[in-house]
Amino acid sequence: MALYSDTVMDHFMNPRNVGELENPDGVGEVGNPVCGDMMTITIRVKNDRIDDLKFKTFGCGAAIAVSSMLTEMAKGKTLDDAMKISNKMVAEKLGGLPSQKMHCSNLGADALHRAIEDYLAKKSGVERVVKEEKPQEDSAAEFECPFCRRVIDEKGKPFCAHCSLPFRLCTQCGHPVSQDASSCPKCGAELEPTEKGGKSEDA
Repeated sequence: MALYSDTVMDHFMNPRNVGELENPDGVGEVGNPVCGDMMTITIRVKNDRIDDLKFKTFGCGAAIAVSSMLTEMAKGKTLDDAMKISNKMVAEKLGGLPSQKMHCSNLGADALHRAIEDYLAKKSGVERVVKEEKPQEDSAAEFECPFCRRVIDEKGKPFCAHCSLPFRLCTQCGHPVSQDASSCPKCGAELEPTEKGGKSEDA
């Protein structure tokens, strides 16, 4: 036990701000696959300051002490100041940590920063933008045969199931084009001619 300072022991035996906020403004989760420590920090923000925050930690005594001290240091600070809290600052505030336990302070600072980043992302509407971009993934309706213009359901086959004519894929956008095409009708990319360009007419 001599490896740990009185401050570390105090925060381990009497951790502050334990738990999880309901409907938090931001959530930060980090884990260390080597030691198995896991930390989750939830924050509530008012007027660009951390009004309240809580932590849940699965780990050793040092990890619990780090989480507890971190919440004390961050509470009431502006988001900018809270983002400046580093693992070194947390360790120093605890009176030092053994070298083999310094990774715990890394987790604590990272969890806080991720919670703030999560809040800022939600505030800037990142989630809404992602939802707007999602329909772009459904491009099946635009994946059409260059000959009969019907939708190609099985993209893995080099020929149209409707008209049986062969095609190739644009090297830039992946859209099907006729084998003798010199450019893609969809993205306009110039294409190299194929040796079997006239095969489509024989099919």
